[in-house]
Amino acid sequence: MEYFQISKTDLKASRLALGCMRIADKSLEQVEELVQTALDAGINFFDHADIYGGGKSEEIFGEVLKKHPEYREKMIIQTKCGIVPGKRYDFSKEHILTSVENSLKRLQTDYFDILLLHRPDALCDPKEVAEAFDELYESGKVKYFGVSNHTPLQIELLQKYTQHPLIINQLQLSIVHSVMIDSGMNMNMKESWAQDKDGGVLDYCRLHDITIQPWSVVQASWAEGCFIDHPNYEKLNSVMEKLANEYHVTKSAIAIAWLLRHPACMQPIMGTTSPAHLKEMVQACDIHLTRQQWYDLYLASDKPLP
Repeated sequence: MEYFQISKTDLKASRLALGCMRIADKSLEQVEELVQTALDAGINFFDHADIYGGGKSEEIFGEVLKKHPEYREKMIIQTKCGIVPGKRYDFSKEHILTSVENSLKRLQTDYFDILLLHRPDALCDPKEVAEAFDELYESGKVKYFGVSNHTPLQIELLQKYTQHPLIINQLQLSIVHSVMIDSGMNMNMKESWAQDKDGGVLDYCRLHDITIQPWSVVQASWAEGCFIDHPNYEKLNSVMEKLANEYHVTKSAIAIAWLLRHPACMQPIMGTTSPAHLKEMVQACDIHLTRQQWYDLYLASDKPLP
C-alpha cells in the first residue's frame, strides 16, 4: 500500500480508502472481516456519512470498533453530514453539531479525524458553519474539515469565514464519469465536452492542496451501474481486459490505477463490501500505467481529443 501526507494535516493516509456506504445490511461478522481485510492490506482510511444505510452503516462499524478497540488508533475515520434525505440539505450550526454527536455515538468513538459537508446547501450561512467547526475542533470531536461535491467558489466562500483549512473535496470521478477532466482538455471548443460544469474544480483543488477523493470509481451512472463488463462499454472493457492481462490484475484494479496515475495524488474511495474484491482492487497500487495506456482507457470510453 502507498501512503501520502494529507496536506495541512498530520495524517499519513493510505492512497486507497474504504467507503462504508453499503455495509448496512451486512452482519457484524461480515463487516469485521471486511475491516480486517482492509487493515491487513494497509488501508487505514475509512469513509462514512450519517445517511449511509440510514445510520446503520455507522452503527455496524461502531460494533466492530467496540469489539476491537485496538483498531481505532490504526484508523483515519471520516464522516459526512448535511443531507436530510428527501427533504433538504442543511449546513445550519445546529444540524452540523447534532449530526456529529449522533455519528460519534453510532461509531462508538470520541472523535473524527475528518468531517466533510456532504452536498452544497443553498441556504448555507458560512458564518454558522465556521462557528460549528470551531466548536467541534475546540471540543476535540473533529480534527480536520473538508467538503464533498463542492465547486471552487463554494469552497472559497466557506474558507473566507473559517480558520480551518478545507483539506478534502470528495467528487464523483471514473474513467466514464470524467467531466472535470473532459472540460479541461476541450477548452474553447463548441462541443459538449468543453462545458465547464464544475468551475475548474480539478485544477482548483490542485492549486490549493485539497485532496480529491473520487467516489463511484467503477460506476458509469446511477442508471447504468458499474461499467465493468457492461454491454454499453464494450470498447472500454476490451482495453481494460488487455491491460488487466498485461499486469495480471482485474479490470477493477485497472480502473483504479487510472485514477492513481493522475498527478493530482487522488485518494479513490472503494465502496466494495467483498473482502475478495477489495484485495483485487488494492492491486491497483502496484500498477503505474504509461501515459499512452491512460489515454487509451480515456479514449475507449468514447471521449474525443479535440
